Amino acid sequence: MDLMVFAVSALWVLVLILVVMVFALARQVGVLYERVAPAGALMINQQLKVGDAAPRAVVKSIEGRELQIGEPTESGQLLFFLAPDCPVCKSLLPVLKTMQRTERGREIILLSDGDNEDEHRRFVSAEKLGQFDYALSEFVGRSYGVSKLPYGVLVGSTGLISSLGIVNSREHLESLFEAERMDVASIQDYLQQAVDTDSTGVKQYDSTRS
Repeated sequence: MDLMVFAVSALWVLVLILVVMVFALARQVGVLYERVAPAGALMINQQLKVGDAAPRAVVKSIEGRELQIGEPTESGQLLFFLAPDCPVCKSLLPVLKTMQRTERGREIILLSDGDNEDEHRRFVSAEKLGQFDYALSEFVGRSYGVSKLPYGVLVGSTGLISSLGIVNSREHLESLFEAERMDVASIQDYLQQAVDTDSTGVKQYDSTRS
């Protein structure tokens, strides 16, 4: 009988220790979650910055439609630079299809380069991208300083660049729209401003922004 009481008591002690450990672990996970900030699109561009006038160009889609790139429009444009042989680009195509429904009125234009239109037509057919305008233009890519793919540029209704950057995930792509809604250059810029405010109690002036 004494052995049974001891075993039950030891079991309860172990259960209490386990509860304390789970509580401590949950607390640490919460702290870690607060410290790990959401990543936005990576802004690596030596030519353009948020607030600049979007470079304008007139190109033809592979279906022969004339496209006005960078022009002021009622709801703005999302320029998505991609390539048929880019796996990350392909992984984001379902996100673009969803955005076309949720960001109603926003013109989404897919841009690539190369001379083999047949290859790109096969790509459009295979990935079921017929609802998007798709154009080949190395000039547009150079104008927007695109060096790595996939790359996104959000052009506002006034023809100014709202946000831009390398977009390697759904979160990166969505961060372009979030940055525009919050009227900041990027999510990283917003988070840095929050850190500056928290550390000093006064929002720091960023001389790089007008």
